[in-house]
Amino acid sequence: MGNETLSLTILTTGGTIEKIYDEFEGSLQNRDTIVKNKILQKLRLPYTDIQVKAIMAKDSLVMDDHDRASILESIKEYAQTGHPIVVLHGTDTMDQTARFCFENFKEISVPVVFTGAMKPLGFDDSDAAQNVIEAIFAARIMKPGYYASFHGKLFTVPLFRKNKARGTFEEISL
Repeated sequence: MGNETLSLTILTTGGTIEKIYDEFEGSLQNRDTIVKNKILQKLRLPYTDIQVKAIMAKDSLVMDDHDRASILESIKEYAQTGHPIVVLHGTDTMDQTARFCFENFKEISVPVVFTGAMKPLGFDDSDAAQNVIEAIFAARIMKPGYYASFHGKLFTVPLFRKNKARGTFEEISL
C-alpha cells in the first residue's frame, strides 16, 4: 500500500451510538446521524475518503427482519462501489442483523464491519469514537466478509454475541 486514498462508506442505522439527549423531552432518542460532526471531523484520515449514508434512525430493539432486509439492500448497493463498508448499529441486536446479512448475501465482495456503542456518542465516557475508529481500520485491512468490531476485538460473523453482563461482545462457536 502506498499513499493512495481509500474510499469507505459508513451506513448508519441508529442505536445507542447515535442517540442524542432531547432536553425538551428529557430522553435519549435516535434522530439524525451525528457521526460526521462528532467523530469524523475530529479525525485525521488523509488517506481515507468517507461517505456517510443514513439508512434509518432506530433503536435496534425495535428492528425487525424488514429493517434488516433494508440494511442488507443498502449493503448490496454500496458494495457495488468496491469500497469497504462500516455499519453503525445498536448493540442489542447487532449480532442478529450481521447474521441476517451473512446468511442472505454470502457472496459479499467487500469487507463489511458492524459496530456500535454501549454509551451514546455525546457522553464523556462513550466507547463510540473508539469503536468507529477501530471499525474503519478493520474495514481498510480485512478481506471481503462480514465482521464486528468492538472494544479492541474483531469478530467474524456469525461467531459473536453480546455479553450484557460484561457490557461488550464475545466470540462464540457454532
